[in-house]
Amino acid sequence: MFDEEEYGGQELIRAEKTDYDAEENVLRPKTMADYVGQEKVKDNLSVYITAARSRGDALDHVLLYGPPGLGKTTLAHIIAAEMGVNIKLTSGPAIERGGDLAAILTNLNEGDVLFIDEIHRLSRSVEEILYSAMEDYVLDIIAGKGPSARNMRFPLKKFTLIGATTKAGMLASPLRDRFGIINRLEMYTAAELTQIVTRSAAALSIGIEPDAAAEIARRSRGTPRIANRLLKRVRDFSIVKGNDEVTRSDARFALERLEVDELGLDETDRKYLFALIDKFGGGPAGLETLAATVNEDANTIEDVYEPYLLQLGFIARTPRGRICLRDGYAHMGVSPGAKARRQMSIFETDD
Repeated sequence: MFDEEEYGGQELIRAEKTDYDAEENVLRPKTMADYVGQEKVKDNLSVYITAARSRGDALDHVLLYGPPGLGKTTLAHIIAAEMGVNIKLTSGPAIERGGDLAAILTNLNEGDVLFIDEIHRLSRSVEEILYSAMEDYVLDIIAGKGPSARNMRFPLKKFTLIGATTKAGMLASPLRDRFGIINRLEMYTAAELTQIVTRSAAALSIGIEPDAAAEIARRSRGTPRIANRLLKRVRDFSIVKGNDEVTRSDARFALERLEVDELGLDETDRKYLFALIDKFGGGPAGLETLAATVNEDANTIEDVYEPYLLQLGFIARTPRGRICLRDGYAHMGVSPGAKARRQMSIFETDD
């Protein structure tokens, strides 16, 4: 038990489950069968899980990577549930010292799952402790300093590490190579997102027309997290209008108020494209320069906004910077100049 006097007599902050947490748990699928999309990943994981359970062994370590919001955390929960073990969740930035990791690892039971989100942000010293823990299930700790320093080795119970990252390229090679199962999560199709919206609406006791679910799905940027967020906001507008179920007109009205257009682009996406076209003549323009122009963090631009614009074929990344492509100009209702057309010809092939 903590002694409050040790903390200057201040009351400790205690975590309590909120309505938001409960709502998020309701929306998370609990089994592989309920998890929509990522069919290849699901099929392969089902084989690995079945084989591990038949051997009575822990599942090999799993790395999940891909853009944010695609369900990496949800999939980790499902893996733990299918294996019939507990899951402990943390994140790379939260594990500041080797002692933090040691405390987590020594509290794991046989076969438990340890999920580390943003695993690419682990410090080098923590990573090095993780190497032996993943490979040999032992904890190597250096006690003391200088000539009197000695290595202490503590055995660990066999566990499964599930790492999630949006930047697999930033993982150190020795860490990445210790994952026996590596899966990339892909963006979702509109049909898959329609299923997710319909399921989420039922879980939240929201009546919704099929056309309304499809409208929300089409504007969700291929991302379930965004689909669920938009569903909740559309629900709010529908409730205020006094409707018993969400109609397509409710969805369109709410999404227009949220400034989410037909393709799912929001205000920041349009500011990005406008800056690239108007201020930089279609590019090339550097990431930092564009981020400063639209008053947004460069990492957020690179990880959240650009992947969808790249998928739509609105922009291209070049060694000299970002350039706007023909479809990006068309969406913004602007005709490209001669310089822009010459640049685009390198990346586009006319039929």
